[in-house]
Amino acid sequence: MICHTMSLRSAEEEQQLTSLLLQRNQPQESVETAVKGMIADVAERGDAALFDYCRKFDCPDMEGSLSISEETIQQAYSGVSSEELNRIRIAAGNIRAFHEAQKERSWFQSREDGTILGQMTVPVDRAGLYVPGGRGGNTPLLSSLLMTAIPAQVAGVKEIAVVSPPRADGSLNPSLLAAAHELGIREIYRMGGAWSIAALALGTKSVPKVDVIAGPGNIWVTTAKRLVIGRVGIDMIAGPSEVLILADSTANPKWIAADMLAQAEHDRLASAICLTTDESLARQIQICLEEQIATLPREEIARQSLAEWGVVAVVSDLDKAIDIANRIAPEHLEILTEQPWSVLPRIRHAGAAFLGPYSPETLGDYCAGPNHVLPTLSTARFSSALSVQTFSRRMSIISAGRAFAENHAPVTAALARMEQLEAHARSMECRVSR
Repeated sequence: MICHTMSLRSAEEEQQLTSLLLQRNQPQESVETAVKGMIADVAERGDAALFDYCRKFDCPDMEGSLSISEETIQQAYSGVSSEELNRIRIAAGNIRAFHEAQKERSWFQSREDGTILGQMTVPVDRAGLYVPGGRGGNTPLLSSLLMTAIPAQVAGVKEIAVVSPPRADGSLNPSLLAAAHELGIREIYRMGGAWSIAALALGTKSVPKVDVIAGPGNIWVTTAKRLVIGRVGIDMIAGPSEVLILADSTANPKWIAADMLAQAEHDRLASAICLTTDESLARQIQICLEEQIATLPREEIARQSLAEWGVVAVVSDLDKAIDIANRIAPEHLEILTEQPWSVLPRIRHAGAAFLGPYSPETLGDYCAGPNHVLPTLSTARFSSALSVQTFSRRMSIISAGRAFAENHAPVTAALARMEQLEAHARSMECRVSR
């Protein structure tokens, strides 16, 4: 079989699946040690360290400026086809419309004694966005630029810096520059990897420090983001991509196989799982996977992903499948059942849910509107998709009137003294003493 086949009809059999998936989340100490060294190097040597890493990993003859000139951005924009720009605009329009609905409003409560309490929602000043470069910087993830930049813009962030690995000649892909121009972004740096995260978090002579870093990346980028938490905010600690599909006898095996392969071609660590109540469907999925994978340009990657982390499992009933899905808490959850909307209320843990046969996860990657930067490795149990809130802060507002202060002074002072904080108590009492 091209991927694991399981029968999950007992607790012991379910443990096999859980144990398999846990192996994807094993820490790599060697990576963390190396990344710590890179961050320290950027902190000490700044731009010089950035150029050294760029020359070592991406562009051997890296010279000039780390930033891309406005003239270069404009040339790239002028050089792409109208068809490509139209595709970018369609996706951007859907993404913007969805994220506009996420905007939080500031609110205030007024009391009869004149006290005003409330919450102000304000954007961060600067955001740094990481856009993976794909193969040698030649296939950057334009969709990730849209998915990170647009929520930041909707939040009201004034300064947005984009970093992406350069190609071997030191340039960035024109399509990436054109997409940035379409969004009105002009601050773009040709650097990637852990060192670019360090630059955004710490700041250098050429790269001003940001407040929040967002965007997907490999284990080096993800480790760097984890290590700079506290110096800056980040969107999330994300791992390899994953999809879990719930399917009954009404599902199309060819479409399920296509969706599993869409995840498997991402990365050798990507996980594609289908839980089905139909044994015949499970057999057909395996056949379709073998047929379809043979024509994929990234066949080698997809084969390794499926061989190690792909699973087609038969479960006793849909209730059991839902229970397992909630425990796995997948990044992407496809519900390919006869009545997917009746299943949805029972789903508690997933990064995003895709309902029905015409809502493949791929649609969410590009054009549907909801964000594709999602929690992985079961972190959907406590975290959410990248959103407008990623780039916003909520600030409490307190404007107490004299009557409120007088009424609450005794209890405030008493609570402070319970904690043996006398200055706190006096700070309150001095305002209401006569």
